[in-house]
Amino acid sequence: MDPHALLSELRALIDRHADRAPLAVDGLLLTRAVRPEEPGASLARPVLAVVAQGSKRLTLGDRVHDYGAGQYLVVSVDLPVAGHYTQADPEVPFLACGFTLEPAKIAALLLEADADPLPRSAAPHGLAVCDAPAELLDATVRLLRLLDRPGDAQVLAPLIEKEILWRLITGEQGALVRQIGLADSQLTHIGRAIRWIRDHHTETLRIEDLARLAGMSASPFHRHFRAVTALTPIQYQKRIRLQEARLLLMSGARDIADIGFAVGYDSASQFSREYRRAFGRPPGQDALRLRGETVPSPV
Repeated sequence: MDPHALLSELRALIDRHADRAPLAVDGLLLTRAVRPEEPGASLARPVLAVVAQGSKRLTLGDRVHDYGAGQYLVVSVDLPVAGHYTQADPEVPFLACGFTLEPAKIAALLLEADADPLPRSAAPHGLAVCDAPAELLDATVRLLRLLDRPGDAQVLAPLIEKEILWRLITGEQGALVRQIGLADSQLTHIGRAIRWIRDHHTETLRIEDLARLAGMSASPFHRHFRAVTALTPIQYQKRIRLQEARLLLMSGARDIADIGFAVGYDSASQFSREYRRAFGRPPGQDALRLRGETVPSPV
């Protein structure tokens, strides 16, 4: 298997199908971007992404991840990241593909393979980047070929997806991927706390309660949480609040101060200050930009 030939075919397949919907392969994600952009905040879900062309940068806390053609990204839990394309233009667009990583599918594959469980003492980082081996690229190309053969996709796509998961489990990031499917892994325990923060981001956060939810004492919980997310629980909650506020601002249906209170802030000035620090603009200016309106000049 020639990795260069596989990447070339992968580029052609993504470029041909990125703007088509629906796709013949359920759950397949295709990305085509034709220009760099300002860093934008988003909530990264558990996912595999394989890059065929161009490059992108993701920032998680104080960690910066650059990845490009021939590499893959794995995200294991919901993470508030800032990301932007660093190499993308109309002639050479950014091209990538991937799909959501589902714990149940990973767990079933581990049981079928009778794989040894990982040590429970350490939770890996929640996001990782590495070079894609030829075997993973080959399986990914075969999955995308099914887009041209929808009659085969229903039967063959689940088999190839299973192969891709196996390549991940047995590859360089196997420890991270396997923990997604292990019910008693440190990553799973931290994931419970992450989901609670995400679903209750407007509420007061107590470390002791989160640690109890994760089945840990406070000190180990705090250490493992930061290892996975590159953030403290308080910092994570703040990112979720600000991203939720940005979504509300885009709708334009509520007053800025009301939005701050709605996502959990007690002070409108603190909300505006932290929003500007996170997104580079005050809430009002950012809302106008997001809605495509003209932002008044400050001078």
